[in-house]
Amino acid sequence: MKFAVSEPIRTIKPYEAGKPLKEVEREYGITHAVKLASNENAFGFSPRVKDAVNRHLSSMNRYPEPVAHSLCRKLADRFGVGFDNLVLGNGSDDIIALLAHAFLNPGDEAVMPLPSFLMYEISVKTAKGVPVMVPLTDFTTNLPGLADAVTPKTKMVFITNPFNPTGATLTKEEFSAFAGKVPEDVLIVVDEAYIEFVRDASVYNSLETPLSDPRIVTLRTFSKAYGLAGFRIGYGIMDSEVAEILNRIRQPFNVNSLAQAAAEAALEDEEFLAKSIRATHDGIDFLMAELGGMGLEVLPTQSNFFMVDLKTNAKEIFEKMLHKGVVVRSMASYGFDTFLRVNAGTPEENTTFITALKEVL
Repeated sequence: MKFAVSEPIRTIKPYEAGKPLKEVEREYGITHAVKLASNENAFGFSPRVKDAVNRHLSSMNRYPEPVAHSLCRKLADRFGVGFDNLVLGNGSDDIIALLAHAFLNPGDEAVMPLPSFLMYEISVKTAKGVPVMVPLTDFTTNLPGLADAVTPKTKMVFITNPFNPTGATLTKEEFSAFAGKVPEDVLIVVDEAYIEFVRDASVYNSLETPLSDPRIVTLRTFSKAYGLAGFRIGYGIMDSEVAEILNRIRQPFNVNSLAQAAAEAALEDEEFLAKSIRATHDGIDFLMAELGGMGLEVLPTQSNFFMVDLKTNAKEIFEKMLHKGVVVRSMASYGFDTFLRVNAGTPEENTTFITALKEVL
């Protein structure tokens, strides 16, 4: 290329999304493919979402609200925070990018686990910051290592709880000990995309006592438990001064009208959310029992997904599963060459996965 590209941008690895079902079916000449690769909610979304979206379709010739007042009020009431503590984003990815651009100067550091959600690294590099990677310990975030990696150049630390891709979690005591080692001028970004699926009461949940520490920025999403992945909407809860900066630089219409309406309707339907989470837990329990019966090691999880060790080249198994119309995720790109990551699906999808895996193994 004859145009100069900045070095941080040049080193970015493109984000690898899971294969869409239509692409798999077209490429492999199959029908009725099953996708358990992207940690999506297999049970869809609340019926109220469809009604809300239909009501808003006729006004899509108008720009959306630059600030979704009704949704933000509901979120503020739900978590006992102020309206000025909220930032909405086009998925939580959007807020990650806002944080990096708002608080990193060229050369500033952001500490994160290795591996972790690739958008942390991408956002830091596009802001001309320096990502500092700390390898996991036994498939779990190495909190002491993250704390030790903090230097005077560090402006933020990324924590994912539950952790993607391993499903591991951090306890309240572990997080408290870690936070006590982090300087007062370093933001602690806690990504809780999967927190609704947690069953263990000892797991740290930053919104049990929101805003008790001004360094903590909580990221949440409607993509997972609420089943709104295609709408692209997430939110952050944080100190009002941090929120004011992010709201100052975010695009004025970063969350479209249908996403705002869908999220508000989904938030109101607690019965559907609870039913969906119970069904997901049932799916996780079924899959772990079946895989254990096959003699395979499954990592403990508190999310809607897990990693399973096949003790063989997982990328080859991944390819063979595609030919059978089952889309899962090879963990080779994360450095886990013998592991697949699988999310719970419907009972039928879960059974299809088990049947296909037994055949290809």
